[in-house]
Amino acid sequence: MSRVPQIDPTAFSPEQRKLYDAMIASRPDGKLQGPSSMWIRNAGLAAVTGQMAKLLRYEGKLEATLFEMITLLVARQWTAHYVWSVHAKEATRVGLEPEVIEAIRTRRIPPFSHERQKLIYEITNELVDTKVVSDGTYMRAEQEFGVDLVLEIVTAVGFYTLICMTIKTFQVPAPSDATPLE
Repeated sequence: MSRVPQIDPTAFSPEQRKLYDAMIASRPDGKLQGPSSMWIRNAGLAAVTGQMAKLLRYEGKLEATLFEMITLLVARQWTAHYVWSVHAKEATRVGLEPEVIEAIRTRRIPPFSHERQKLIYEITNELVDTKVVSDGTYMRAEQEFGVDLVLEIVTAVGFYTLICMTIKTFQVPAPSDATPLE
């Protein structure tokens, strides 16, 4: 159970109502869940984080399998059940190999199918574990992805860290069918 109950939509300000309606319309299940259920309390935060999510997930240049790998690595680091649940399904849908997903879930080094996966793994884990990307990792990443895509990767790691922090702080529950993270 969440530490903070969801706001009753009848109590929304006009700005919150507009954002809520847009969020609900964009969701297949028509429910406001996850970090958005908290961010809607502050219309400005809800608007900005919604734009960031849209930019990274749907308008970003990073291939979907690598983006989902980032989300899983960050979720695993934080043991963020909600984020893991949502993104493990999406990772499977976009074609991230099941053995990579399972290795991340069980905190093992995945069997990388190409260098780009290995670089995503290294950048993400270095940022989350040491708060620094080593010179060697950065140079390889810049050569493989280019500066603009490295910026997108780092932004995705930071954004999903924010999401996990929100989920964990407010104890936002995972869907009932979530695969548990130990």
